[in-house]
Amino acid sequence: MDGVREMSRAAAAELLHWWVEAGVDVAVAEQPRDWLRPALPSAPMSPPSNVAELSHETLGQLRDWLASSAQLPLASATARRILPHGPEAAAVMLLSDAPALEDFASGQPIGGDAWALAQKMLAAIGLGADQAYSASLSCFHAPGARMSEADRAACADIARRHIALVKPKRLLLLGDGPCRALLGQPLLAVRGHVHRIEGIRTVATFHPRWLLQRQADKAKAWADLLLLMEEDS
Repeated sequence: MDGVREMSRAAAAELLHWWVEAGVDVAVAEQPRDWLRPALPSAPMSPPSNVAELSHETLGQLRDWLASSAQLPLASATARRILPHGPEAAAVMLLSDAPALEDFASGQPIGGDAWALAQKMLAAIGLGADQAYSASLSCFHAPGARMSEADRAACADIARRHIALVKPKRLLLLGDGPCRALLGQPLLAVRGHVHRIEGIRTVATFHPRWLLQRQADKAKAWADLLLLMEEDS
């Protein structure tokens, strides 16, 4: 037919049925559309705020917020949340760097072999694991994420509020991250000194993960633990 392919009634019906299934069952829209008009630029979307909400009056309220808020530093669709645990008014609060993969598998801020070593460190100064409150600077395990200065400042604000609500007898900072956030200097610059955070006697030492890889630093960590447990003059 002059170059036009013939279509049987059955084939045409089958094609029309496919159009209906695909949602193409209206030939034209009710209003004409200018297909050549350039698309209008879309308004830029504002990223979600990571501002810490520090209006919590009790430790339970803060922990509920940490468990549910999407506005925390490093929060994302792929980050995995690890919550703090331990008693209020604990003998010691352990504040560690952001959780690692092995911590997530254990479901606590310090997990795996690092937690086993942390328990031995506590036992060496006469404390059981049930006397320690364990938390991390960020409660998210976010592979590949880098903590910005704004994130670090927000984490520091949350940590100070957290410490004030836990009311531990002593505070042990584990690793470089908490030292930079709360003391403004790296671990090696603040080790060997007593600090005060929210009025709590505070000492910094190596994270148990570090000590598992660098056994020679265990003697330094022991000295830090002894300093932590000294009586205030």
